[in-house]
Amino acid sequence: MNEQTLRVQLRERSYDIVVTANALPQLGAFALARTQGNAALIVTDENAKVHAASVQTSLEAAGFRTRLAVRPSGEAQKSLESASQLYDSLIDLPADRRTLVVAVGGGVIGDLAGFVAATYARGIPLLMVPTTLLAMVDSSVGGKVGLNHARAKNMIGAFHQPIGVFIDCATLNTLPAREFNSGLAEVVKYGVILDAPFFEYLEQSAEAILRREPAAIQRIVVRSCELKARIVEQDEREETDIRAKLNYGHTFAHAFETAGGYSAWLHGEAVAAGMICASMLAQRRGLISGEITERQRRLLQAFALPITPQQWPVADLLNTMRKDKKAVAGRMRFILPTRLGEVALFDDVPESDVRAVLELFTV
Repeated sequence: MNEQTLRVQLRERSYDIVVTANALPQLGAFALARTQGNAALIVTDENAKVHAASVQTSLEAAGFRTRLAVRPSGEAQKSLESASQLYDSLIDLPADRRTLVVAVGGGVIGDLAGFVAATYARGIPLLMVPTTLLAMVDSSVGGKVGLNHARAKNMIGAFHQPIGVFIDCATLNTLPAREFNSGLAEVVKYGVILDAPFFEYLEQSAEAILRREPAAIQRIVVRSCELKARIVEQDEREETDIRAKLNYGHTFAHAFETAGGYSAWLHGEAVAAGMICASMLAQRRGLISGEITERQRRLLQAFALPITPQQWPVADLLNTMRKDKKAVAGRMRFILPTRLGEVALFDDVPESDVRAVLELFTV
């Protein structure tokens, strides 16, 4: 695999995304070139601690004084309690405003460690080392960090751009199939919202991707990062409708995750079902043909992802969706496809239409 570097252009907050393989020993040099500090708190979980150990060795070889914080795995870690314990670790280090927080793991660790970096001493440097596909193609890029509230996902958060993202695709070799497939939902999303030819590539290359062939993996990671970087550069803090496009399927998905107590489904699994619901909503409103929904359904099924919600009460789902971050004055807003490779934000969707879609699957 040839190393590729992408630049996220955000003026003084610009940073590089390096996509490589079998290169964690180079992480220390990557960090040293991007920070003035000499201390690092490495945040990881039980699933990624073997990779975190390699990161720690590399950082120490580069001259960093390190501390390793290993959290339990799972969405429940995105909590104020977990953040408080990491603040304790920073104080014990002790940390200053040049201390680096290094997030090694999946989206949960990136969101948690990123939130801690954004809020400790009003903001300290953050380095993302994603080790799951979902984190590589989505959550590690763009600066969104945050925690869950018991009644709403990602409701407590900040924008805090990393000083760099170091993606070692070889870490995917240890990723369980369910976690890998979950990440593919976000990859499919990019094709639907921004790049129809990329969607077609996914359709044609599903088997190679599931075999985790290095060339296929590099292509989907690099293209996903390119597409997300393009959006973030135009709308860093989601102040227009541009960045909101990345939330395709997520209004439904966050309701599914909340209904399941953040434990029934992985994030990508919820997004997969959420995209189908959003596509069916677009179809119901005459925006697209059924063929576009069906192509998404077939591709998601090829990647062993769910395409229908579980049997959650519709009233509970609607109540959660009214509290979604994109909602205004309790009125739901949705990112809906208008054709393959293009979506738009709609704030005039009647709740009766949303209910009708959900009632096709739930009780």
